[in-house]
Amino acid sequence: MVTLLTSATTQSLALASAVGVLSGTHTAIWGMYKDAIHEGFTRRRFARSMIVGAIVAATIQLVLNLPLPSPAGLFVLFGLAYATERGIVEVWKTFVREEDQSKYTIPMQLSVHGVPVNRRGVRLAAGAAYVAVVILCLVAVSHVELGPQHTPTAFRSALAGLTVGGIIAFGGAWKDAPTEGFDALKFFRSPCLTVLFALVLAPLTDSYLHVAVASIGYERATAETYKTFFFPSKPRGKFAGKPILYPEMLSRRKYFVPAYIAIWLVVIATGAVALRGETRHAAPADGSHAGARP
Repeated sequence: MVTLLTSATTQSLALASAVGVLSGTHTAIWGMYKDAIHEGFTRRRFARSMIVGAIVAATIQLVLNLPLPSPAGLFVLFGLAYATERGIVEVWKTFVREEDQSKYTIPMQLSVHGVPVNRRGVRLAAGAAYVAVVILCLVAVSHVELGPQHTPTAFRSALAGLTVGGIIAFGGAWKDAPTEGFDALKFFRSPCLTVLFALVLAPLTDSYLHVAVASIGYERATAETYKTFFFPSKPRGKFAGKPILYPEMLSRRKYFVPAYIAIWLVVIATGAVALRGETRHAAPADGSHAGARP
């Protein structure tokens, strides 16, 4: 019995790691597509999100025990892994990493009114405070009461999505507005997307925390896809006005696009199957649920 349980756990962790690699590859491609023409392509930078994605996805599965390989579990895990990987990398780049900011139009390190904060101790303290606030918000979301069938309601799921979307919008405005000015459409884009994805995710899990965090992941994936591939000639804000130093990447980066599209198709198909399954099969009458519902 122990051997069977161990084997099942190992298989679920391996599958979770594969999902994390996919989410990390998705991130790595859009990041490379915009940035490599300005700072070049390195295997180490490209592989970073894939490695972090695999680790966080396996850790998430170990902690939450999502019902893999069900479509609902896979769809929720992709969003959770995407958001967690993005959160770790962005916190590291903003508050921890030491890097020359002169190559950027918009500083990637913590800045005040567009001026980078050079004192590392101050950045670390600000980073700790930021992470604490995010954790408190997520804890509050996780304690929201479930609906009559012990499942998230549409209204409360939308509020959870609005909460995390507001965090994203505020952080983006703090970083970008001093250089680009305040853009209302850009500011409200994230909350609108997180609310939308929260409503999509609500039928697939019994946790508002899963709904909130996974909606961040899908918001990031959607927003970056829109900015990167619908406007390929427009540089990312952090490189606005900067010269193209690696023009060969304008053609080389196109070879990664089919893989990017393939990942999106797999994710969309998985989500569609999961939602169709929820529509076809009503929740159990006894209200027993564990993680994302299979």
